[in-house]
Amino acid sequence: MSIDIPITDMHLDVLREIGNIGAGHAATALSQMLDRKIDMRVPKVDLVSFEGMFDLAGGAEEIVAGIFLRIEGDLSGSMFFVLSIESANRFIQKLIGDETFNFNTPPFSEIGISAMQELGNILSGSYLSALSDFTGLRIFPTVPSLGVDMVGAIVSFGLIEISQTSDEVIVINTEISEESSNGTEKITGHFFLLPDPSSYITIFKSLGVM
Repeated sequence: MSIDIPITDMHLDVLREIGNIGAGHAATALSQMLDRKIDMRVPKVDLVSFEGMFDLAGGAEEIVAGIFLRIEGDLSGSMFFVLSIESANRFIQKLIGDETFNFNTPPFSEIGISAMQELGNILSGSYLSALSDFTGLRIFPTVPSLGVDMVGAIVSFGLIEISQTSDEVIVINTEISEESSNGTEKITGHFFLLPDPSSYITIFKSLGVM
């Protein structure tokens, strides 16, 4: 099964440009929080199958740190931000100034969990704010929740509704770069954007590409 409207390269290019604007806003917020220069960009936006989504994250059984939130307002749907455990550890260690923090060894400290949720807040909020500005739609993210589990387990909740009418997901690849004494360090994560079926039409009509 597939989405009722054909999603073209033009649609994905528009979403990538919106993603880059959101990434710029997120980079500014993270730079202020960390007190050092952070760059972010969205090199690519893809439409992939559920299986392809799992493959991007290392396979359905790969353990990752994932942020989940629902999208409400004029649109509805789910959004996930997924980082490898290694990338999440590096980022949170720098964010909280504790090199012993490790998502491989629960229980996790409350400050580490809060920092990961705040990272999700900043990234998802910046992207959805840019999408709202472009479309003129009212878009509100719920409070993000954190999961450290297999990719398949983390995203299964968001697939329940969309899987009834579609087997495709919008993947927004995100690259976070930080200048350090050792050169430029890059962390790659993935946004999985799963609008509820009717919201695809709402998004692209509002962008004037339907």
